[in-house]
Amino acid sequence: MGYTQWKKRGKSRMHLQHEDFEKIMDIGIRLSTERDRNRLLMTILDKGMEITNCDASTLYLYENDELRFKFMKTLSKGISRGMDGEPIDLPPVPMKEENVCSYAAIHQEVVNIPDVYASSRFDFSGPRQYDNLTGYRTQSQLVVPLANNENELIGVLQLINAMDEEGKVTAFNEEYEIIIRALGSIAAIELTNLSYVEALKTQIYSFVEALTTALEERTPYNALHTRNVEKYASLLADYIVELHKEGKCKETFDPARKEQLMLAALIHDIGKMVVPLSIMNKATRLDKEIEKVDNRFKLLKALYEIDMLRGRITREEFEAVNRDLESELAFIHEINVIDHVSDEACEHIARLSKKRHVSEDGTVLSYLTQRETECLSIRSGTLTVQERKEMENHVVMTARILEKVQFYKGFSMVPKWVGAHHEYLDGSGYPNSLKGDELDLETRLLTVVDIYDALVATDRPYKEPISRPKAIEILKDMAQRGKVDLRLVEWLDEALKREEVSG
Repeated sequence: MGYTQWKKRGKSRMHLQHEDFEKIMDIGIRLSTERDRNRLLMTILDKGMEITNCDASTLYLYENDELRFKFMKTLSKGISRGMDGEPIDLPPVPMKEENVCSYAAIHQEVVNIPDVYASSRFDFSGPRQYDNLTGYRTQSQLVVPLANNENELIGVLQLINAMDEEGKVTAFNEEYEIIIRALGSIAAIELTNLSYVEALKTQIYSFVEALTTALEERTPYNALHTRNVEKYASLLADYIVELHKEGKCKETFDPARKEQLMLAALIHDIGKMVVPLSIMNKATRLDKEIEKVDNRFKLLKALYEIDMLRGRITREEFEAVNRDLESELAFIHEINVIDHVSDEACEHIARLSKKRHVSEDGTVLSYLTQRETECLSIRSGTLTVQERKEMENHVVMTARILEKVQFYKGFSMVPKWVGAHHEYLDGSGYPNSLKGDELDLETRLLTVVDIYDALVATDRPYKEPISRPKAIEILKDMAQRGKVDLRLVEWLDEALKREEVSG
């Protein structure tokens, strides 16, 4: 509502003040609920122009001790710059008092100029040059500093050419100064609040990045896993947004929701910080313990040779035992690295575990220890039942770590999603056997991309990577068995294919 609308209404002064108070309150509410910095800044400019009924305006932000152009608008010329986030390629305004905007910023004072051509108070050579080049006529200006409740300068709003009821340029009514100043103060405070929120987010992200880096440096294996989960989660979330825009999906991810998902992806395995490296880095069933087995078999050969020399066994028996030792050791090395241990191999291991050498003094040396027997009997992977429990406990430890963190409310769901990313839809996951509707979309998404990266990863010590199609096939099989969300598997497949095509 501009000055012309005031005059046209012809109402009492008190009524005018009441209506304008309601208007500034409405604007204030809008500013206080806006969470997008650019939209908030545009609201300042648009509402400033609306209230004063002016033709043009420029909004500057105070950065690095100078005023930088953020938005420019001239209604009569159809000019609108910076509104889409594109930078305005004009040099910043230095903080010198001869410039009207800089003066208002330095002194935090509203400056009202009825006619720049009749004023010698400031250097208006810039507007005059602009007018000569464009045919525009800059006349009146109302320049308002934007300062928060701590008197910190945020920027400057420059309103140009107030219009009367006949559309003629006139001076800015002084009564608008306090209204625009109030608008500017509300906006500046909200901008400061947004800056605090962004600073808080940055702090949280830096903390997460530090923990992620520590986890990556702790073990050469899974070093890229966290980054890959974040990458695939982002890819899938973006694809869901596109599907939503096409009307193919009810769900979507606005910037805030996706930001929270990305943080969850980065921090989802932080509990692995407490998993012993002997488990984290276990590349084979016996891992470094294979050296002990090799040395024991050398000792067994020597013991049997001593038996031969002392006449306890014949040379033929020694040679037969020696061939058996070589055969059994080769079998152990094969089982140590094989993908899957068959029933027949498990029976062989059981028989091998019972073999032993007994010395003259009764000393017994078994071919395999109980732990070695247990490790070699692992059907798939490299971890024993107890080791797998310790590895799976990283989810519980993640939850315990995160429950000590006071998350900004925009990230309040992160602990819940992260703590459930190993749960399955049928309730067969861990640690809490959650199922179905108990698992949010974000949790289901993290589960799918976590499994996908584990399947295709090239840095896992216990398995060879598999191809994308094969990984998707495995995930689809899991979905058919009620483990994971089939929609998400299919969408991930489509998103990955599109990414491959686009290069």
